[in-house]
Amino acid sequence: MTDTDTHPPQLSDGPPRLTRLTFHGPLSEQRVGRLVERLARTEPATVLDIGCGWGELMLRVLEAVPGASGVGIDLNTEDLARGRRIAQERGLAGRVRFVEESATGTSHGPADLVLCVGSSQALTTLEPPGLITDALRALRGLVAEGGRVLLGEGFWQRPPTEAELAGMWPGASATDHHDLGTLLDLAVEAGFRPEWTETADAGEWEEFESAYQADAEVWLAEHPGHPRAAETRERLDRHRAQWMSYRGVLGLAYLTLVPVR
Repeated sequence: MTDTDTHPPQLSDGPPRLTRLTFHGPLSEQRVGRLVERLARTEPATVLDIGCGWGELMLRVLEAVPGASGVGIDLNTEDLARGRRIAQERGLAGRVRFVEESATGTSHGPADLVLCVGSSQALTTLEPPGLITDALRALRGLVAEGGRVLLGEGFWQRPPTEAELAGMWPGASATDHHDLGTLLDLAVEAGFRPEWTETADAGEWEEFESAYQADAEVWLAEHPGHPRAAETRERLDRHRAQWMSYRGVLGLAYLTLVPVR
């Protein structure tokens, strides 16, 4: 898909969804390459992806570890179907399953490698601030001894102001996230040691947020009179305003965690 279209705009049912995104988060190809290389060195035989979406990161690991098998869990039917299509195209369909179900209390596991990137809320019914503690406890039970957990988790880069919180997601609170040091301490308390700590940079955030909106923004510019234009405009403008409120305040940490024996 390109930014320009040489054909006249045609009426459609609505904007395309997330076709510009390779990963559903601020994650660059360069960082993914390093992550996959590091995780593949542990030679996981089984991979479990919590809140997998279309499972791009899990599929990259399976490509890097011949013979490994994977299970991705998510509730989004459209994303899971996209994952199955990608797996088929890459010759991985026989080594991966995409399962539409809740991850809370999941029976899938233990696995040698557990991926939970931006999906800790899928593992618990608790709300912040207890959410991440409960999710870490669940992850400790899902990873095999000697395995790894890759946790992608939000953290405050600095304390948000009341004005910034008011512009973020509905009901945003300073207790929604911890600072990075506290997040690492909670991982240790849950029975892990942090093998590697890294955080998404500003460029990764801008790439993600732009790609998250780009399909719909171009569609809206080409279909301003469409019956769905008003709701699309409201959604895009709301999300952009939210991004401007948490830009530079909300971070995302990628923690490679080793379970303590």
